[in-house]
Amino acid sequence: MDQIGDQTLQPGQLLARGVCRHLLSYDFVSIEEFVPERGRRVDVMALGPKGEIWVIECKSSRADFMSDTKWEGYLEWCDRYFWAVDENFPTDLLPEGTGLIIADAYGGEIIRMGPEAKLAAARRAVLVRKIARHAARRLHSLKDPRL
Repeated sequence: MDQIGDQTLQPGQLLARGVCRHLLSYDFVSIEEFVPERGRRVDVMALGPKGEIWVIECKSSRADFMSDTKWEGYLEWCDRYFWAVDENFPTDLLPEGTGLIIADAYGGEIIRMGPEAKLAAARRAVLVRKIARHAARRLHSLKDPRL
């Protein structure tokens, strides 16, 4: 069983880890469980070398996908949107016009590129700052966990 410290990783977290590893090959850095606005939490938010922002929702099962009612609200927070699932997931359930990544705990592959819908410059600027601050806060908490 995969763990981080004392925490056992859940199937969706394992998918997210593999997605983040794969995105590095595109020179994208990523952050997991990111909140772009109150009431929304994306599984993976990725930032590309030219400021591109991708959202990737990780679905570990059919039930997990069927219970997701908020995904369309994430479209306004990214340039491209993807689903990440494992090789056994019934991909015919996934909506047309979205990207697809097949992944496991150790890597992944983009099967279908999500269509591009460019973010407004003002929203992009706010998101990039928010991602940077969130990542810095997480790094700080790793270096000084009692803070």
